[in-house]
Amino acid sequence: MNAAVILFPGSNREKDVCRALEHASGKAPRLIWHGEDTLPPGTDLVVLPGGFSYGDYLRCGAMAAHSPIMRAVAEHAARGGLVLGICNGFQILVESGLLPGILMRNADLRFICRMQHLSVERADTPFTAQYKAGQVIKVAIAHGEGNYVTDDHTLARLEGDGRIAFRYCDARGQIGGAANPNGSLNDIAGIYSDKFNVLGLMPHPENLIEPIIGGTDGLPLFQSLSQYG
Repeated sequence: MNAAVILFPGSNREKDVCRALEHASGKAPRLIWHGEDTLPPGTDLVVLPGGFSYGDYLRCGAMAAHSPIMRAVAEHAARGGLVLGICNGFQILVESGLLPGILMRNADLRFICRMQHLSVERADTPFTAQYKAGQVIKVAIAHGEGNYVTDDHTLARLEGDGRIAFRYCDARGQIGGAANPNGSLNDIAGIYSDKFNVLGLMPHPENLIEPIIGGTDGLPLFQSLSQYG
């Protein structure tokens, strides 16, 4: 798996993602500055990491979505290449049009930083092959604008096409209610593109890859990508 991690002004999770990718595959990814206009030859996976690109000026991810490298990322996705956007990376993906919808302020208008349970909705994608459908995992969240919103037609298509990747739940797998930290429609924590080669999610699987830091429930995502490549 040849991976490229995009670095924007204000990114702060790029090293975590690089470590997770290398831990899973044994191969270090390339770190690419957002001002570049091409991806390294042979790139299989592009990762847009978390952070606060451009200080979340205007809207989260809105300015980063127009960075020179994003045209290359869009072309990579159009060819069927894999793209993963985590937290701010998810925000960049929706702002650039690679995924539908938008991420709004959390319902309680507060920044949330805590551990969070998720339900894995399907296990037949390049991102989730090492999970089981319906599996409950625990990862971390840290965001102020993670409230996923879209129109009724798009929401129906996402649901009907099985493009919900993860939903917020409690430790028992109960979806919704108090388990939803930010008010996202249908408790959505992550979605796929129509070809299932682009994934955007708000939680941070890259922070849960070793027991010493609280768990390993995020590691199978990166192992799935490594084995896919």
